[in-house]
Amino acid sequence: MAQEKTFRDAQVKSSEIGIRTIGLNDLWQSLKEGYDDFNAMPTVGVFLTVVLYLLFALLLTLFLVGENMLQLAFPMVAGLTLIGPVVSVALFEMSRRRERGLDVSWRSTFDFVHSASFAPILALSVVMMLLYVAWLFMAQFLYFGLFGENPPVSASDFVTQLVTTRRGAGLIVYGILLGFLFAFTALAISVVAFPLLLDKPASAATAVAISIRAVASNLMVMAVWGVIVVVLLATGAIVFLIGLAVVLPILGHATWHLYRKVVEQ
Repeated sequence: MAQEKTFRDAQVKSSEIGIRTIGLNDLWQSLKEGYDDFNAMPTVGVFLTVVLYLLFALLLTLFLVGENMLQLAFPMVAGLTLIGPVVSVALFEMSRRRERGLDVSWRSTFDFVHSASFAPILALSVVMMLLYVAWLFMAQFLYFGLFGENPPVSASDFVTQLVTTRRGAGLIVYGILLGFLFAFTALAISVVAFPLLLDKPASAATAVAISIRAVASNLMVMAVWGVIVVVLLATGAIVFLIGLAVVLPILGHATWHLYRKVVEQ
């Protein structure tokens, strides 16, 4: 109880954290530093990504196909970017520990679970999961609005309807717009929040407020960062998601370094 009270007393406020203005060169530098972290400990990053992320995507895709819900297969895979920051917490911690010259063993990587930071990280993770569920709900609602409640007969039939019918074109256009809104929301509330919760004593609400301030203060640069993330994830997903085992850890490490450049220490 005393330790919890001390943590609350030490919590930073949003107004106490300064936000820097960064440029496109900082994004490139963050990616280079993220690659350096990955190159220094690639096995750990690949393992975390494959086990905690790709396996989840595969199992959920198989479930959707088995339940004849092919219309949600793409939104499900695309929407995994919304919960990417949740999976990347361990990667942020690895970069933080390497930066400070601390041990980066398997056990030490998850030491934050036993710290006061775990509760706000868990709370924010729940928010991101709810955002993911909301995205799937809206994608299903959009499909029903255009195609009715009957599921696709087969994957090939569904693809044919997408590329040859007016309803399919509408689904693509409206889906992209809807996906952009969800992706931007996820970026705004999480890009700085998760690393900050590992780095400083703060509540989830404070971390989200600081993250939104950081994005608002660097709107164009953060928009470019969002595009970079989407392009790299799409590139990694081309080869049956295998490329994500490299792309995701690099992006996770790079996000930590981006946080360090945006938030004044």
